[in-house]
Amino acid sequence: MQPTVSPVALARTQSALRVLVGAAFLLSVPAPVLANEWASCVKELRTIAIGKGIDAQVFDTSLAGVEPDADILKAFDNQPEFTIAIWDYLSGLVDEERVADGRALMEKWAAVLAQAEEKFGVDRFVIAAVWGVESDYGRIMGKRELVRSLTTLSCSGRRQAFFRGELLATLRIVQSGDIPIGSLVGSWAGAFGQTQFIPSTYQRLAVDFDGDGRRDIIGSVPDALGSTANYLKRAGWVTGQSWGYEVRLPAGYAGPVGRRTKQALTQWSELGIRQADGSALTGTGPAGLLLPSGAKGPAFIVFRNFDAIFAYNAAESYALAIAHLADRLRGAGAFRTPWPTDDPGIGRAERREVQQRLLDRGFDVGVPDGIVGARTRTAIRAFQASAGLAQDGRAGTRVLQALRASTSSPAVAPLPK
Repeated sequence: MQPTVSPVALARTQSALRVLVGAAFLLSVPAPVLANEWASCVKELRTIAIGKGIDAQVFDTSLAGVEPDADILKAFDNQPEFTIAIWDYLSGLVDEERVADGRALMEKWAAVLAQAEEKFGVDRFVIAAVWGVESDYGRIMGKRELVRSLTTLSCSGRRQAFFRGELLATLRIVQSGDIPIGSLVGSWAGAFGQTQFIPSTYQRLAVDFDGDGRRDIIGSVPDALGSTANYLKRAGWVTGQSWGYEVRLPAGYAGPVGRRTKQALTQWSELGIRQADGSALTGTGPAGLLLPSGAKGPAFIVFRNFDAIFAYNAAESYALAIAHLADRLRGAGAFRTPWPTDDPGIGRAERREVQQRLLDRGFDVGVPDGIVGARTRTAIRAFQASAGLAQDGRAGTRVLQALRASTSSPAVAPLPK
């Protein structure tokens, strides 16, 4: 299920992300052998697809000239929800730009969000937050051809059956006429559209919310928002209930922890837990206690609706980003408890500043876009080495301050056109 961090546009479960571990062997297979295996696999997929009701012409047209993409076999190693410190992850996904953009777009699409909230019972701010995190409100939806990615994964690795199902679902989308094959681009794992559904999820849960007879989560904002609301409803969203809120732990807390370890609020209260402002816990139903960075960082009471968000992409950091952005769109501020680090994360504007200042010093970072990729990390390491800093390649407060102290450049690089 990307804005500043491309991996939110992914297949929806951790298990689906892990199953590709064995696929990397293909990177070392000689090209002629791989080509032979590819042709054989595509022939097998054609037989399977036709047997499952896919028209032969749809298959042949969709896979014409498609070649394997070995790069996607590396992608599972780089999921930001699992490899980036949570303060960096949230700083990039819930920054002032995304909040301001989201509020403006919520006003523009207020009628659609109100209709989605009424029909599906899901909080409009959470719907908008999913839109913001998954694709930066439709700006970044991925560029990989779904058929190529899914065919590669259907012919490689230990979970070919899963991705073959997604490939068949993609071909059914084409066959139905909802979305043409040329528009089906997205993430390496097949997620696509403004709120990044994988094809099988699209088939089950996408809705035609603008009434034009097509379910188009790529070109239609109403369809994307309505489909997201439908997903969350089906995932167990409880109308009128909060996802949760930040809390304050008693000193030396050593009690139960975990999203799944749910108990009554009275039990949490008896353990000395209060809301972040010191008031008593409120809400209905059992709740879990989330400590994403341990007892010294922000703590959260989470209800059933947090689990519904978690179902959209199975990472607690992801669910917390959605929940926090929803609260920020609603008017709330930052968390009261700071993250347990002496080098806090920075937002996209500050990341562009880091890139611009590196560029001004002659480092190759490409276009300053706020996306911290391999070139930016390499440039940061080189700068850190020259400045006598630890060479972690991380774009955080410490490296930004060091750059500001050592060179002059514009405070914030403009967004690329």
